[in-house]
Amino acid sequence: MSAILSQQRHEAGVLDLPSLRDRVSSEEWQSRVDLAACYRLVALWDMTDMIANHISVRVPGEPTHFLINAYGLLYEEITASSLIKIDFDGNILTKPPFDYGVNRAGFVIHSAIHRARHDVDCIIHTHTPAGMAISALQCGLMPMTQTAMRFSRVAYHDYASVIVDLSEQEQLVADLGDADLMVLRNHGLLAVGPTIAQAFSNIYRAELACKAQVLALSCSSEIVMPSMDVIERTNYLYRPEVRRPFGVLEWPALLRKLDRIDPSYRD
Repeated sequence: MSAILSQQRHEAGVLDLPSLRDRVSSEEWQSRVDLAACYRLVALWDMTDMIANHISVRVPGEPTHFLINAYGLLYEEITASSLIKIDFDGNILTKPPFDYGVNRAGFVIHSAIHRARHDVDCIIHTHTPAGMAISALQCGLMPMTQTAMRFSRVAYHDYASVIVDLSEQEQLVADLGDADLMVLRNHGLLAVGPTIAQAFSNIYRAELACKAQVLALSCSSEIVMPSMDVIERTNYLYRPEVRRPFGVLEWPALLRKLDRIDPSYRD
């Protein structure tokens, strides 16, 4: 039966990798499943750039190690067992039996933030049309919609070419500060969170806010901006100390959605 299933998966174009479930802790395996789900959700909502970009999560109980995608797989192909474990120096600790490695920019960006932000376990970076458009606008992301107002502070990092040089890590971390969202100028968006669920909620809402702003600015009509008092009041109501963390309630429903579409992310 397993041979038949393997053949069916091969014919369907699904990666047929040996499962890492029995080779890692139960906590790491759960993080792998959730991270693979996050990749699938980003693909589902059309926030991908083919094999480019990256999402990472810190390995539970291993604060200097994180999981990230293999450079060469589409987000829709990623599974729990296809993720690569690396450390802050870029050493590969656990890798499936394939020829793919880790994207250099992914290592530089994610290792810097994981090292500096102990409150962050998940980092998501995207290149979407709306996100890139906002990154090239002098005004940046405007608090013109309720969705945009949820972010207490939007950080900005000036473009200095592809982020492959370790010397850029210090400025990247300094620009991010304690923000949950950073606009990488002329590049894209970067969202972080203490959990995968919260980070996904942050990037989803950031992308939604960017789309709304691009659409509004394209209408050649004056923008109605709320007063600063209203913006601050709205942001206060969205703070985690006032309401439940974003994404936590939605996450189980999102996993159910993926399970109905294609549960292979759990492999």
